[in-house]
Amino acid sequence: MQRSIRSKLIITMVLLAVLPIIAITALAAENSRTSMESEVIDTNLSNMKWTGIYLGEQFSQLNNLIYTIQVSPGLSEYLTDREEDSLSNRFAEQRKIFEILNSVYYSAGNHVVGISLYVHETSTLFTINSMQNDLQTLSAPPVAYDDLARQHKDFIIDTSGKDPEKFTLIRSINRFENQERLGAITLEIRWSAFNQTLELLGGMDKKGVLIAGSDGKEMYDPSGESALSSEATEHLAALGPGPGYFRTSLEYVFYNTVDPIGLRLVKVIPKRDIDQSAINTMTYGLLVGAVSAVLSVLLAVFVAWRTARPIVKLATSMRGIDLIDERKELPARSGRTDEIGYLENNLHDMAVRIRSHIQNEYKINLEKRTAELKALQSQINPHFLQNTLQLIGGMIFARQPADSYEIIRSLSEMFRYIVREPDHLASLQSELNHLQHYMHIQQKRFSGRLHYTLEVEDEALQSELPKLSLQPIVENSFTHGLEFRQEDWKLDVSIKRSGAGVLIRIRDNGAGMTPERLAELRGMLAAGTDGLWARGKSIGLINVAARIRMHFGPMYGISINSEQGKGTDICIRIPWESGGWQIDDQSAFGG
Repeated sequence: MQRSIRSKLIITMVLLAVLPIIAITALAAENSRTSMESEVIDTNLSNMKWTGIYLGEQFSQLNNLIYTIQVSPGLSEYLTDREEDSLSNRFAEQRKIFEILNSVYYSAGNHVVGISLYVHETSTLFTINSMQNDLQTLSAPPVAYDDLARQHKDFIIDTSGKDPEKFTLIRSINRFENQERLGAITLEIRWSAFNQTLELLGGMDKKGVLIAGSDGKEMYDPSGESALSSEATEHLAALGPGPGYFRTSLEYVFYNTVDPIGLRLVKVIPKRDIDQSAINTMTYGLLVGAVSAVLSVLLAVFVAWRTARPIVKLATSMRGIDLIDERKELPARSGRTDEIGYLENNLHDMAVRIRSHIQNEYKINLEKRTAELKALQSQINPHFLQNTLQLIGGMIFARQPADSYEIIRSLSEMFRYIVREPDHLASLQSELNHLQHYMHIQQKRFSGRLHYTLEVEDEALQSELPKLSLQPIVENSFTHGLEFRQEDWKLDVSIKRSGAGVLIRIRDNGAGMTPERLAELRGMLAAGTDGLWARGKSIGLINVAARIRMHFGPMYGISINSEQGKGTDICIRIPWESGGWQIDDQSAFGG
């Protein structure tokens, strides 16, 4: 016993200390990860939106440089087809082109490292950069010009150059009237022009921030590391215009379309970065849990030792009590003033009372039995009362006061019915009201699990039967049937006329009975009033059956059917509008 108590205390205290910490730690870790994920998604979607706008404005400024060249009068004059122009006029026009290109080049800033203009009709290429200021006559159009024509586009971005830090923005020159391609203007630009804007997304290191083409392929990564997986690249290629985000197996990918050129601004965040906060929370929680477990074990051993020793001593004293032989003295009291001493005193007093009760039991007469029967009629199962009070206590803190009041009112009405109606017979309506108060409490206790139905024919409600007949039988259904069933509980009560009598059926889907137990119980029910006493756990059912037979005769009473694992069906037969008289016609219930 001592080892059992100590072991249970140790296990209980360890579980009480460790399990809540593990559960709270897991919940905190998941909440941390979810919160971090939500914050990262919201922040990056907002940042992607505004950064995409700023990046689009930068590309618009680059387009404006090209438009400045396109709309210049000098370029229009040069592109005009005038065969009669002299060489001096053409030279003057070419000089104007250089002046325009130089003006745009030096006003564009350090990030534009070169400008070129190709005129298809004359196959001439004007080039301006830090190394040259040149005019060439080409035997074939530049590759970039052919790419424009082949792709049927007005502009393209080319990253096929030898220097990965640069790209070229190529826009065609079209005749206004028929959109005939007359040439192309090319800007050679450093990608670093966009670094300051990209820092809005990735901080100073810009890891995971890049610019991709409309096909999802990476074009520029300022960190120099390829952060985009093949899975993310394929997903990007299939998406429409942004902004938005998606998850892959390893990363969160945020994207936005850069107007007006159709590139994609992309930010990649590894999933491990978001999960790291949850891992840290879990690590700290498990560390605290381990320390708590060690302290709990030490505390449990100490408490178990202090608690188990007097309990074992008390148990030894209990084994020494002889309730029959009055000559043997009861164990002496230890004089303790704590709970153990309180138990010893109560045990001593209880032993004295039990001895007295055993002596008086032999002298009980028929009048005493009758009094005990009346007391039995009036009792409420203490376990039911205890559970109901616990239910009320829980509802006070968890639900509205009105819900608690309903349970208190039902319990009060049950006591009122027992105390204030002393008659031996009660109307079926009164019995049904008492049952409804009991079922109201049970349905609150087992909400969602108990399914209860009631079918009543109103003309049967004026019949009479012994007081407290229905509720004890229903209570037996819970105690001996439903409480042993793991699935949902079903309890059906039906009341109807049957010939000149009333048939009350109480059916449940509980554990049922074995054939041997059913036969034993049927024999006890058939024993009549002589079998009223000393029937163990079935005293409630037998009591009801005996009282019905005493009031109405042997034709009335209780029959029972049951099948193990499928439930029990109890039938109560009473006269209709009985008033205490009996009906001799056995056809009252249909034969």
